[in-house]
Amino acid sequence: MTAVQAPPVPGGQVRPGQVVVEATGLTAGYAGTPAVHGVDLRVRAGEVLALLGANGAGKTTTLLSLAGELAPISGSVAVLGDARPRRLHQRARAGLGFLTEERCVFMQLTGWQNLKIGRGSAEKALAYFPELEPHLSKKVGLLSGGQQQMLALGRILAAEPQVLLADELSLGLAPLVVERLLAAVRRAADDGVAVVLVEQHVRQALAIADHVHVMRRGRIVLSGPASELRDDAERIAATYLSESTEP
Repeated sequence: MTAVQAPPVPGGQVRPGQVVVEATGLTAGYAGTPAVHGVDLRVRAGEVLALLGANGAGKTTTLLSLAGELAPISGSVAVLGDARPRRLHQRARAGLGFLTEERCVFMQLTGWQNLKIGRGSAEKALAYFPELEPHLSKKVGLLSGGQQQMLALGRILAAEPQVLLADELSLGLAPLVVERLLAAVRRAADDGVAVVLVEQHVRQALAIADHVHVMRRGRIVLSGPASELRDDAERIAATYLSESTEP
């Protein structure tokens, strides 16, 4: 007999290994036109789920639906045990952190001021990215793209979210910066955060993920443990990420 795991109580303590993000039959899109079709996914506390796929495959649409920014056309989404329709600000109060593909920083403020806006302490953010400290007195618009992204991710992680959704956090950044960002994501997961990571860098994503879903034309076409797919990184990239699926 298979044990059925109870969902977390909304607003309650999440146990290690608890399913905290779940989509069932998720169909979502824009102006009533589906961009993703029948997506099923589950993420447990302490896990990284990587969503891979070319531009237009449906990764960001899926993430927006999980975040509460996009209402499903059909199917359901449950985050931290709450399957009711919720907007992003409501899910954020419950313990969700969302890093969009745009830089989530205030360019005219200093790094210190950006960290003060967050719900966590600057010390916790700097524990993830200590190399930022000498630059925090500068306006963020003067920082490099990598420093801006470290600042954005550090501010979110300092608030100790229970769920992290990250959309293309490595976009346009140098390999060493990408390595630092993904290491911080893995560290957060090891501390119990459930992570959904949208990424186009297949090999780097597979290196830190526990599970992988590859999307194409709005559907999940390949799934499996990351440990079983790492040796197929080049084939996955060539088969599923070689061209955009934008209409």
